[in-house]
Amino acid sequence: MSDNKQRSDEIKKGVSKAPHRSLLYALGLTKDEIDKPIIGIANSANDIIPGHKHLNEICESVKNGVYAAGGLPLAFSTIGICDGITMGHSGMNYSLPSRELIADSIEAVARAYKFDGLVLIPNCDKIVPGMLMAALRLNIPAIVVSGGPMLAGNYKGRKIDLHDMFEAVGARVANKISDEELNEMEMNACPGYGSCAGMFTANSMNCLTEVLGLALPGNGTIPAVFSSRRALATKSGEKIMELVAKDIKPLDIFTEKTVENAFTLDMALGCSTNTALHLPAIVHEAGIDFDIDIINKISSKTPHLCSLSPAGIHHIEDLHYAGGIPAVLKELSKKNLLHLDCLTVTGETLGENLKTVGYVNQEVIRPIDNPYHKDGGLAVLKGNIAPNGAIVKQIAVSDEMLVHEGPAKVFNKEEEAIKAIYGGKIKEGDVVVILYEGPKGGPGMREMLAPTSALAGMGLDKKVALITDGRFSGATRGSAIGHVSPEAAAGGPIGVVRDGDMVSINIPQKTLNLKISEEELQARLNTFKPILPKTSGYLDRYSRFVQSADKGAFLE
Repeated sequence: MSDNKQRSDEIKKGVSKAPHRSLLYALGLTKDEIDKPIIGIANSANDIIPGHKHLNEICESVKNGVYAAGGLPLAFSTIGICDGITMGHSGMNYSLPSRELIADSIEAVARAYKFDGLVLIPNCDKIVPGMLMAALRLNIPAIVVSGGPMLAGNYKGRKIDLHDMFEAVGARVANKISDEELNEMEMNACPGYGSCAGMFTANSMNCLTEVLGLALPGNGTIPAVFSSRRALATKSGEKIMELVAKDIKPLDIFTEKTVENAFTLDMALGCSTNTALHLPAIVHEAGIDFDIDIINKISSKTPHLCSLSPAGIHHIEDLHYAGGIPAVLKELSKKNLLHLDCLTVTGETLGENLKTVGYVNQEVIRPIDNPYHKDGGLAVLKGNIAPNGAIVKQIAVSDEMLVHEGPAKVFNKEEEAIKAIYGGKIKEGDVVVILYEGPKGGPGMREMLAPTSALAGMGLDKKVALITDGRFSGATRGSAIGHVSPEAAAGGPIGVVRDGDMVSINIPQKTLNLKISEEELQARLNTFKPILPKTSGYLDRYSRFVQSADKGAFLE
């Protein structure tokens, strides 16, 4: 910072700060250490998330880098929730809402202690966007270094991951596999630390941090167990000191161009539908206007280049060996699909960073002229069921389900739908409609991997569609349409869909409609009384203040 002034001077300089310094000395710090720039390290390590179990090791490497570059690292903790372990029960109500708690807690600590810079150590699901939201809100020099992805498991010679386990449950119910096979799979699907091995939400967001310019190259794909992950953490610790010295802040990096770059990479990778929740919320923190239609605009001109689990054949480790995110970005740049003049935490522009890209495995990262799909991973559907939009991972939908019309089977909660699926009440051609799972109605917009995996495991994913105002896991595949806005609890028209109503889905034309007259729809809406959740504590506050999914489900 200029004139040798530090933000942390407010807690350590001058006669009036003698009491403050005495408390810092109580930590065992020396005067020389206290005089250095203070770098806060937000560490989401805990003992219950496989992606976070090892984050204290990452934190130690970050500290080494900060020390080596002349700073004082002081770590503090944040919470984290594993979507896999909370899937399919009431614990999932807290997953998305935890994103706001994470952002708020980092804001509180960073402003209370007047950090000169901030290193953010997330890994899974809501922790990554929560930390990014905090970084933009605080707008002090910041850098992200995640814990890295898990390696894929191995079952009878083929790679498997967590989504295979959820589908295996459906296969077991349908008697397609035995108890012994299920047990052998569950013992081998998740072989060690890291965020689950496919392009699920955690890895989607960690990969996007690279193109957002807020993490060093490699952050999204270097496996958790690799020594190079620790080296990246050390380098990130060193880099934050450079950002502090130059006073390069997140809002110097994060611009409208950066947002477009992020969605472009998203479409090329085939990221989780949850990015359509998290990127808008992050954009909101930057004070940038967001329109959900940007997804279709960018998807229509961005080819899908990587076939990654759950919809594809490769895993994050394969993407890493193929050249990682820089190699994907290099391929996209060949068609001028990126703004290469965007600044990054390397201190150089995105285009300058890509000059060092070398080997690219074109079996994993398709050439720009030979993509898996000509359009990108996500699509926004609109119509009388979803006036403000709904999200589908179109590259994960089988060709025969891209256009579909079928009778609705309506359920008020995920559990009701699962019971019907496992009970054999869902038939070929049906459209399963799950209500009251949105941000307000859930509350908390639970991920619903269980019903989609049940359908896939029972062989119905190419014959049955699923629509909800809730959301899906990044591990979901099939004709799963979520984020329907406005949601049922807010009076949205999805709430008036009845059993037997014909539902029309046309993903190429980006439409989602209930096949009844406008007069009938309006008559239903006029008498519709949404069912509001019975909540208490944090979920009660969340339900009252959360915004619609199409806006990013942030708290107003």
